[in-house]
Amino acid sequence: MEKTTKNGIHRIRQEGGKTIAWAEESGVKVLEKDGYYFKDLAKTGELLPYENWRLSDEERAADLAGRLSIEEIAGLMLYSPHQAVPPMPGDPFQGTFDGKTYLESGKEPYAISDQQKEFLEDEHIRHILLTNVESPEISAKWSNELQKRAETLPYGIPINLSSDPRNGAKDSGAEFKSGGSEISKWPEGVGFAACFDPEVAGQFAKDASREYRALGITTALGPQIDLCTEPRWMRFVDTLGEEVEMSKKLTKAYCDGMQTTEGEADGWGKDSVNTMVKHWPGGGTGEAGRDAHYAFGQFAVYPTGNFEEHLKPFTEAAFHLDGPTDCASAVMPYYTVSYGVDKKNDKNVGNSYSEYLIKDLLRGKYEFKGIVCTDWGITQDPEKTIEGFGSRCYGVQDMTEAERCLLAITNGVDQFGGNSESGPIVEAYKIGCEKYGEKAMRERMELSAKRLLINIFHCGLFEDPYLDPEESAKIVGCEEFCRHGYEAQKKSIVLLKNSAKRAPEGQKGVLPLKKGLKVYIPERKIGPSKAFFRIDLPAKTEDPLPDGLPSKYGTRVASPEEADVALVFIESPACNPYSTEDLANGGNGYLPITLQYRPYTAKKAREVSIAGGDFRENFTNRSYLGKTNTAYNEADLDNILECRRAMGDKPVIVCATVNNPMVMHEFEAEADAIVAEFGVSRAAVLDVVFGDYNPTGRLPIQMPKDMDAVEEQSEDRALDMETYIDSEGHNYDYGYGMNYEGVLPAWKK
Repeated sequence: MEKTTKNGIHRIRQEGGKTIAWAEESGVKVLEKDGYYFKDLAKTGELLPYENWRLSDEERAADLAGRLSIEEIAGLMLYSPHQAVPPMPGDPFQGTFDGKTYLESGKEPYAISDQQKEFLEDEHIRHILLTNVESPEISAKWSNELQKRAETLPYGIPINLSSDPRNGAKDSGAEFKSGGSEISKWPEGVGFAACFDPEVAGQFAKDASREYRALGITTALGPQIDLCTEPRWMRFVDTLGEEVEMSKKLTKAYCDGMQTTEGEADGWGKDSVNTMVKHWPGGGTGEAGRDAHYAFGQFAVYPTGNFEEHLKPFTEAAFHLDGPTDCASAVMPYYTVSYGVDKKNDKNVGNSYSEYLIKDLLRGKYEFKGIVCTDWGITQDPEKTIEGFGSRCYGVQDMTEAERCLLAITNGVDQFGGNSESGPIVEAYKIGCEKYGEKAMRERMELSAKRLLINIFHCGLFEDPYLDPEESAKIVGCEEFCRHGYEAQKKSIVLLKNSAKRAPEGQKGVLPLKKGLKVYIPERKIGPSKAFFRIDLPAKTEDPLPDGLPSKYGTRVASPEEADVALVFIESPACNPYSTEDLANGGNGYLPITLQYRPYTAKKAREVSIAGGDFRENFTNRSYLGKTNTAYNEADLDNILECRRAMGDKPVIVCATVNNPMVMHEFEAEADAIVAEFGVSRAAVLDVVFGDYNPTGRLPIQMPKDMDAVEEQSEDRALDMETYIDSEGHNYDYGYGMNYEGVLPAWKK
């Protein structure tokens, strides 16, 4: 046994037993029994079953759940809104400190805000969603402050911090940092699919779980395992692709890597991070590509009846892991109304409100016993306009918030994302008592409490929730993890085209470029657009390499005339799918989502939409047939075409950030080489362009022949588009890719 004290944290390491740690200021004492030490979290002076680490997590959770009041259980069933540490001006989620802003308060950056104190003490919240942090050290200190405060409260239930994916490299620059960054940087989700190697996703998960734990995070809100069979969906890049077998392999590798602590018989321990797979029953089938964050995109459709395939990443992978933890610990249903799926009740409501999808399928047929947590903000009353960001109580808008909570709970939902007030859940309990009886409602609430507590026990937080900030700073963004992430970035990059027309002597294609060339890189011009929260954004101009072109590659010049080569950075076309102006002018507000740059008129769209109907609309047909939309980054195409004209017989290289499949015929013939990437750093792209990495990535998607092909594919069917064949006869289909020598061998399952 070893006893230590550091920064006010006492710790006892026990041979043959669990390490325990507690804060001096919390008032917690230590109990000795049979030669081992236990924390007296309840401060009763006796060892209660939930305090006894020799019992199973299930036994301990059941004991503690039975001791909690309904108000305390209601708090466990809440998941806080997003929290930034510290909350800075401009952050969408703010907080105050003794009534002042963070900058006015003079507080340390790891101080607990007024709102966070209220979460913990008045609302009994123990699940908090972390967003931006100033540094790993600050995150560790903030986590410790939260855990200290939680330890002073009844039963000493620790905090379960969670995070959306935070390792994406998209905003990383042209210089690779081998260590000491805020966190290791990896491709976005579909980038893992482009590697065609599940071991890459597994390595990410192992590294990221260590980083998460060093930040205080014990639940990952991911992976996002929706089969993205609809190419226009704005969350396409976050998924693991649309091919079901690859998605299943990646899902298993990701969840096993995150949840497994090596050396533990059941896999759970100090390195474990709970995974919350999303989004049941699959969110990648939104009609015409619209997204259910917004009421105008609430409907998921299945025009070919292919609903069952979308369940497979859950039912055949996440719920049946290869590792010792066996199953993903939590599931998040999506916002969508899975239109026409519920044949039992014939109800088209948001997934968490669907008895058929949650109670009958998820809990019943597929026997999922973990946590079901709603997506964020589904219980609040809807906004007046259909375009409003917070209007997601789809199909149950006539209920009160408490009635919505009760409906979800009776379906099998345990937790409500983005909610910080326990009142509606307590009220739901009271309504349930009148409807089902107090005994039945108490048992149902305790069941959710037990599930939620098991995940906290799994990660060892009841014994030792405290971090060493100095150690956290060494782990997060360490050289080893950054190196792994950078290799994965390069491995995910896909070379689509490498023409020999302007290739140097001795090369089969124009790439790799010789180092030391003079390079022209045009700025990008982006038109007015809508932000994620539906806020109007003004037009802007941005430099794709604001930190410059590293001298090891070449010299950046100001004009095509000076250059040896043009390097054109673009992003896949993006547009606004809903127009209040169209609505005001007598239309229905719905516009086509375009995957091409030039104005697109939807001549082959459905005349009548599959789904429709909202209490704010006096129609059900959401068709956009005959309407026109234009990408707000149309100028990306202008940059390519202008460079082609200006460069004459000198090469033009296109580097495309692919957030969605894109129509290539507008520019492919004008490019000597096309490099596609899925959320990686500029450094990784430059390594491929200048020969430091011979590309190995393959398309994890299909590139459509044209927009007619996009309209004619089915939202629920994978790999069903007519694909683009380029000017050199190469088919941009799933699994296609090139290296410097030519086309990669055909991919085989």
